[in-house]
Amino acid sequence: MPGNGPKTSPILQALLDKGVLDHLPVSFSAFCIDQMREWDLLFPAERSYYERLFGLLDRSNPQTVERLFAPIRELEPKMGVNEKTWPAGRFTLEQVDFLNRNPFYPEWRRAVAAVFAELDPVLDAEIARSGHARLVIVLGPSDLPVDPSRMWTRLPHRGKRIGIHLPDHLEDFVPLLLTGEKQGHAATIAELFAAGKNGGPYTSWIVESGSTLSNLGINSPSVVKYGYTVLDAYRKRLMREVQHVVESQEVAGPRQLSARLKQLKILSSEGHLAHDPILAEFARAILLSGNGTLLINNTFVEWATVQAVRRARPSVAVIGFGIRNKVKPFSNLLIYTDQDAANPIPSQMDTLGSYVDLEVFHQYIWQEFDKYAEYRNNTAYLFAGEGMEEALVIAPPDFPLLASAGPFPLSDVFHHLNEWLGV
Repeated sequence: MPGNGPKTSPILQALLDKGVLDHLPVSFSAFCIDQMREWDLLFPAERSYYERLFGLLDRSNPQTVERLFAPIRELEPKMGVNEKTWPAGRFTLEQVDFLNRNPFYPEWRRAVAAVFAELDPVLDAEIARSGHARLVIVLGPSDLPVDPSRMWTRLPHRGKRIGIHLPDHLEDFVPLLLTGEKQGHAATIAELFAAGKNGGPYTSWIVESGSTLSNLGINSPSVVKYGYTVLDAYRKRLMREVQHVVESQEVAGPRQLSARLKQLKILSSEGHLAHDPILAEFARAILLSGNGTLLINNTFVEWATVQAVRRARPSVAVIGFGIRNKVKPFSNLLIYTDQDAANPIPSQMDTLGSYVDLEVFHQYIWQEFDKYAEYRNNTAYLFAGEGMEEALVIAPPDFPLLASAGPFPLSDVFHHLNEWLGV
């Protein structure tokens, strides 16, 4: 691979050295290389995808590969792709811009999408053959102004409601569910899975509005944790710096703005995520790419979860929503203004608005997981509300909690979840 190519794994580098790109349209190769340019910041699931993609192309029948890429090859001369505009072995930002500005770009994108539409089902089948049980727990806050019958209204036909025996004290609800004990000093289910045979780095995630879930358990470093309030210092610095960049017009265009934003890394004083380059970059990306993630706690939780699913494919995900504040009038929401600093009106909790949001977010999250082969037919979803006497289960027929309508003590729910995961 040329010196300006991305760093890759030994498996992928061997395929590149073998010449797997030599038989592909140069614009498609550049597209893929651009996606892999920051290899060290990709999650293992993302790296595995490219290894399997190029491995599939390498072992496929040459005539099949030629047929698959013929539409892209036919488009390239029309687009002006030639040895001058696309020198062999060079993959630069200028070439990415060339594609984006080209009048044939929409047609090129459709041709590329058609390639992946044929390749991805084959790659998905590989994933499905080596699948294992997975778990998603989605928790709502105790302050929602509704009873269980009004919860998860967009999903009831997908699953089954089960009864929950509530503990004597509300503060024991989450510890009992996630650790099996009232005080929560035992390992959480996310920690148990991370330490098990199917676990490892980036396989167990906690994404939450506050910090309650992250503070449970034995504080295992193998569990990925993102909390909106925990990232408060980083979020507010991002808002200040982005607003300064926009208002001062320091950047000449989108490419320069993108380069400037990439410099806004989380500092070690702003959170433990700074010590892991992959997780640090993920924090920067979700806060700067999601509409409202800097300002609205539940939007942060939803977007961070969606991006974790797309990129990291966690096997266990514990997702905790909270109550968001009402958006203040004239708060310059779209230019990253800190509402508390810009508007003296005291913040007010919006319990009804939070409930409305969560009904949509619950559906979004379930749909996002279900897009990917890793989660189909082997994932149990538990939607619960702190202090609620019912929960919604969406799961395969052999999931233990489906055998009875309950009601279940929370400690029993915990043990059934462990049984499902085999930990």
